[in-house]
Amino acid sequence: MSGLILASQSASRKAMLTAAGVPFTAEAAGVDEESVKQAMIGEGTDGRRLADALAELKAVKVSRRHPEVLVLGCDSTVAAADDSLIDKAESREDSAAQLRALAGTTHKLTSAAVVAQGGVPIWRHVDTAKLTMRPFSEAFLQSYLDAEWPAIGGCVGGYRLEGLGAQLFSRIDGDHFTILGLPLLPLLDWLRVRGVIPA
Repeated sequence: MSGLILASQSASRKAMLTAAGVPFTAEAAGVDEESVKQAMIGEGTDGRRLADALAELKAVKVSRRHPEVLVLGCDSTVAAADDSLIDKAESREDSAAQLRALAGTTHKLTSAAVVAQGGVPIWRHVDTAKLTMRPFSEAFLQSYLDAEWPAIGGCVGGYRLEGLGAQLFSRIDGDHFTILGLPLLPLLDWLRVRGVIPA
């Protein structure tokens, strides 16, 4: 068996797999993430379990449509210093408010990857990075948003580390790929074992 289906249309995840030479196609999972997220948060779920559950949900849903193929589901969550979960900003004003709240603090970004086959999860990896956002001026914030909004509207936390978002941080502890939304190196190890990519 060769190839993989990415249960997502995420540009950053597609770019990572392409750059790493992984053969794949992408297909949106079409899950109602928001209602699942709200239900789980209501039950007191933390960011790690939420990312894992949403990644599994996406992988399993697409896997049921293509039971013979390996399907990769991914999700990322961002938790503020007080462990409250941060969502994608709905507007430029929301994004500015989120970034002001994160400035001068350390937050946690968790990315989960789950592979399903035949509608059943067969592999998973969850990883967390810690990011310390520097204090910054209102002038910097507005120039940052001028350059990055609305592209960062789909990014939890309001930044793309592979772009201008790097200027927001004073320290990062964790895996670069995890921060981009996919714990890539453990996935590549597993895909080599499965024969999807050469060992």
